[in-house]
Amino acid sequence: MKKIFLVLFAALSLFVVAACSAPSKDITSLKITFVPSRDPAQVLQYVEPLEALLKAKLIEKGYTKLETVTVEVSATYEAAGEALDAGTTDVAFLPGGTYALYSGDGNIEVILAATRAALSKDSANAKDWNDGQPTTGLTTQATYYRSLVIAGPSAKGRELANKVNAGQALTWEDLNSAKWGIQGATSSAGTVYPSVWLKQNFNKLVTNLSNAAPTGGYGNSMAGLAAGTYDVVSIYADARRDYADEWIAAVNDSGYGRSLSIWEETDVIIVTPGIFNDTISISKKTVDATLKKALQEAFIELVGTTEGLAVFAVYSHTGYAVATDEDYEAARIAQQIVSGS
Repeated sequence: MKKIFLVLFAALSLFVVAACSAPSKDITSLKITFVPSRDPAQVLQYVEPLEALLKAKLIEKGYTKLETVTVEVSATYEAAGEALDAGTTDVAFLPGGTYALYSGDGNIEVILAATRAALSKDSANAKDWNDGQPTTGLTTQATYYRSLVIAGPSAKGRELANKVNAGQALTWEDLNSAKWGIQGATSSAGTVYPSVWLKQNFNKLVTNLSNAAPTGGYGNSMAGLAAGTYDVVSIYADARRDYADEWIAAVNDSGYGRSLSIWEETDVIIVTPGIFNDTISISKKTVDATLKKALQEAFIELVGTTEGLAVFAVYSHTGYAVATDEDYEAARIAQQIVSGS
């Protein structure tokens, strides 16, 4: 009798554990946060259709009680990382540097890495980018991108560009005398990897520059470069393609009012090492293993559709691949360089 009782008790215990650990599909809402790598209103315009698209996909995968998917654009990159860490948002599109900074305590997990169309120019030598011709996209996919420092049409910008194009090495004094437009502290292309390059070449960081100011977004960087507010700006490698039309559009048409193309008036002066692509990350406080898998499948399927591709074009994402935390170890090293730890 005692043996029968023990067997029944063990079986009941296993049932209770299994029931308690079974993932729930009873979620009724999901929040997704995007970072303001472009004008927040423009980002929101791109991504708003994701609310209906992702909801439909998750319902297909058994989340039949899901009522709302909400998208938002955070005020800063850091705000997106903090929200995911706290569990006040469920999913966030985070640059690698932001993920590396906020994933240390184990509350955030990367589930996908973006893939992008590779670019026709990928040289580590800045001069190779400066042929006056547009950088174009290729059909092949890339798992990394580069940060560039671009010199604009101001007198100082032309001075630095001419030096690079003549095959001369820039000095710290050259760079420190320029007015820089940068991004937030965790922006991979806008701050972190330019700091890695400065550390490798001059044992300096972006924070050591005398005239560097956050612009609040790449659109503001390019507008400021055109206006001469900044001599140089740090951007992602295909940013000039994204702002080529604005560069020559009239000011009253929300353009920058330049008479020559962006390819003629700007030059690359710094090329950073490759940066592992942006993440789609989850809060482990609110997303369980089953929902994580469903989200991975949903985003991969959506980016393969015309409607989904139009949404993710805001970040130039053309595909997604399953990623792990280990993929972003280099980003953590970059963060350590920047923080001096």
